[in-house]
Amino acid sequence: MRIAVPNKGRLHDPTLSLLERAGLHIENTADRQLYADTVDPDVSILFARAADIPEYVRDGAADLGITGLDQAEESGGVAADAGSADEDDLVDLLDLDYGSCRLVLAAPEDGDVESVADLQGATVATEFPNVTREYFDRVGVDADIVTVTGATELTPHVDMADAIVDITSTGTTLKVNRLAVIDDVLDSSVRLFARSDVVDDPKVEQVRTALESVLAADGRRYLMMNAPKANLDAVRDVIPGLGGQTVMDVEADENGNGMVAVHVVVDERDVFEAIAELKEVGATGILVTEIERLVE
Repeated sequence: MRIAVPNKGRLHDPTLSLLERAGLHIENTADRQLYADTVDPDVSILFARAADIPEYVRDGAADLGITGLDQAEESGGVAADAGSADEDDLVDLLDLDYGSCRLVLAAPEDGDVESVADLQGATVATEFPNVTREYFDRVGVDADIVTVTGATELTPHVDMADAIVDITSTGTTLKVNRLAVIDDVLDSSVRLFARSDVVDDPKVEQVRTALESVLAADGRRYLMMNAPKANLDAVRDVIPGLGGQTVMDVEADENGNGMVAVHVVVDERDVFEAIAELKEVGATGILVTEIERLVE
């Protein structure tokens, strides 16, 4: 099975890092390399431009692809599951929770365009013509879509377009170029995509589960402690945890009181206060560790 991943740009490093954390160590990587093996002999990596990855998956050059939803939507249809997918659709298997951005409709701050309706018969420049046409069809506005390959935000200022549809993460570039957001076109993040005909492949599910386990572990911590058995209910009140705690009997303390070892997964943001409260109810030997992967 082959996974297509971005070969450069802002998505390259976090994608490789995610694969490494999921246990898919990439071997023999080098600059300008097109293919690489992983520690799994059944899984290899194809390096490609982020915009080309959806087409690589559709054409069968790769079985899975990791790229932005914006790129997948621009290349054709995206379905939430195999059952609702058309023949050429990609199936959105998993939101990987990075590379978040918005595709927005924007126009000059001091211009006459204040709403989508003001663009009837107007010219809109974009690097995403397919998504943009679908958007204007959806809102019932007939606009002339002009495809550009860069510096989209400059086109309204050189009389090439009345408005643009472009990607923004922070909005800084739009503000610098005196452009105001008129409407949101698409919310995007990096996703794991597959062709509909391979969704049920056990190896595809194995990869999806591995990536999902890394995401589930983010922001979680593993707490271990000893506590008086008589105070177990109080300990549970402090740390309800994910799916309850693991409790094991241990040797009695020096006073002969029964003790238990308690292990639990908690949200990282709860750890600071939880430790103080656990000490108040008699917990000792409290240990906090990071979690690499969590299969829920």
